[in-house]
Amino acid sequence: MNVIITGARTGIGRATVEKFASKGANIWACARCYDKDFENEMYMLQKKYSICIKPVYFDLQEENEIKSAIKKIILEKRSVDVLVNNAGMPHGALLLMTSIKDLRQVFEVNFFSQVLITQIVAKVMIRQKSGNIINLTSVAGLDGDAGYTAYGSSKAAIAFFTRVISKELAEYGVRVNAIAPGLIETKMMHYMEDNAKRNMIEGTSLKRIGKAEEIADAIYYLASDEASFITGQIIRVDGGL
Repeated sequence: MNVIITGARTGIGRATVEKFASKGANIWACARCYDKDFENEMYMLQKKYSICIKPVYFDLQEENEIKSAIKKIILEKRSVDVLVNNAGMPHGALLLMTSIKDLRQVFEVNFFSQVLITQIVAKVMIRQKSGNIINLTSVAGLDGDAGYTAYGSSKAAIAFFTRVISKELAEYGVRVNAIAPGLIETKMMHYMEDNAKRNMIEGTSLKRIGKAEEIADAIYYLASDEASFITGQIIRVDGGL
């Protein structure tokens, strides 16, 4: 299995790299810019699991960088069995405090870049007549809470995109699903105000914060043969919100 994972440096992306590596997958681990510590981590994982991990760098706000990096992956002439569109940026502000500039930036990173990557990779999967695409949306894009005009709207767009392309790609043997995490222990969580975090934890049935590894497990499940009859779904992994 060969897998592209964006946002691979930290959080859910990093946990997803470890999960797929532990299952014997070869991985293109994508991050925004070169980082020696990241390179060393990927090398150690590669040795640990006897698989291939290649760091790939591009900025999600730079269309030409995205195209160049993903096309280099395609030119390796290996199958691309799984694409995990995980990378994104947080943003929290009420409507009247959200500038159009900020809104555009959030959509550029959280939506338009994901669409562009998917367009390029989907062509390979169509030729293969197989593949899995797993997008990361968010409960913020489903529930419509105050303060999420930019972030929530971009994640809602990803959820809708997932449903649409699942129908377009199904005839080629390509499944498309999305995970909608709740509050997860990652760097992004720390952008939330303490009060909002407490309220979200109290609002869950399990009364706790989720782990990045729990999201990675769900992503791996959707990419596996055990989920062969699942497509076009937005699966909440949120502790029972």
